Amino acid sequence: MDHGKNEFATNESLKARRDEACPVGLPSKSGIYAARAQGAELWDVDGKRYIDFIGGIGVLNVGHSHPKVVEAIKRQSENFIHTAFGIAQYESYVEVCEILNRVTPGDTPKKTALFNSGAEAVENSVKFARQITGRPGVIAFSGAFHGRTLLATTLTGKSKPYKVGFGPYVPAVFHAEYPDAYHGVDTAEALKSVDRLFKSTINANEVAAMIVEPVQGEGGFNPASKEFLEGLRARCDEHGILLIADEIQSGMGRSGKYFAFEKVGVEPDFICIAKSIAAGLPLSALTGKAELMDKVVAGSMGSTYGGNPVACAAALAVFDIIESEGLLQRADEIGAATEKRWKELQIDIGAELMGDVRRVGGMTAVEFVKDGNPSKPNGDLAAKILVEARSRGLIMTTAGAYAQCLRSLVPLVISDEMLAEGLDIFTDAAKAAVKG
Repeated sequence: MDHGKNEFATNESLKARRDEACPVGLPSKSGIYAARAQGAELWDVDGKRYIDFIGGIGVLNVGHSHPKVVEAIKRQSENFIHTAFGIAQYESYVEVCEILNRVTPGDTPKKTALFNSGAEAVENSVKFARQITGRPGVIAFSGAFHGRTLLATTLTGKSKPYKVGFGPYVPAVFHAEYPDAYHGVDTAEALKSVDRLFKSTINANEVAAMIVEPVQGEGGFNPASKEFLEGLRARCDEHGILLIADEIQSGMGRSGKYFAFEKVGVEPDFICIAKSIAAGLPLSALTGKAELMDKVVAGSMGSTYGGNPVACAAALAVFDIIESEGLLQRADEIGAATEKRWKELQIDIGAELMGDVRRVGGMTAVEFVKDGNPSKPNGDLAAKILVEARSRGLIMTTAGAYAQCLRSLVPLVISDEMLAEGLDIFTDAAKAAVKG
């Protein structure tokens, strides 16, 4: 049987094969079948070129196929591909942990364990918090996205499509309000909602952990204020609750710092890391205060593939690229340029449609509404812009409870010229969609 590449494959023919071979539940709306990609560009099997503002959904902060990453993968794969870290250990795993212990927020000594996906990091953070504290309860927040396993789905604060029909969910998980000024939820009200949970739903001394994104990703790039995260930290300290930071999308430089918690000066107890850590290879990490990580029962922490040596080699290359190419500063530059262009477009097409533009570092999003009303999300317009942009050679993705937001997850290695080209395409696509 010949499994080689079909040189005559097209987007259309591959879609037909995909529809025959794969379930409809898999996302596949774009119809783009990739042939090659480099930096912030992707070419499909029909030869069409796209500027990539998705970055594998926030995975490619150092871009597609960065030469240093490719070389690291090649070099490691020639030595060995897999041993299972619990069987034969290797230096690259330890070195990734050492770097994360150093760059994660706060001065408290840290330790790190490696896994495969963001959902695994989240799962383990909650498991360990329950084991360490001896408590069952977990508090998450509205609008959150923490992954697609059953526990991560339970923690997620968005119903459709992530939670529909998957219940019953994991018990002892509760949701409080996340601050969202554009939709009328201020920091004080969000913190009061946590206090109301303590009073009416679960006693604080039965809560093991709170898990929070400092900037919600799927929720629409909603940033948590310094006061909110400080308020959570204070409540956790008062009641012996562990604070878990989900930095799976906001981490690894996307916010302009390695991690967004660093920007507000709050130190979590655990931090969940994935996505851009290994430039597209499956790798995640759970970094925590050393005294807590060492309380986890021996043998209850592990993963067959977690911390795979090839993925670790890629991660070490990623850290080198972030430092040598100044990508933390570059994230802020990209975000500022995107915010400027989108605010100019907001004036042009009207705030009654383009309701809000918000940014943290390189995380920039625009929210579409009807009649200038935040309570009237306009997911239809966002979807039309997405299609118009794709037809013009720009790949984007939505966010928000009603898919009413478009967000930029462009690789941080993009040039100024290509960024401007992508923003020009977005402007043309938005205007075309508004005109119908």
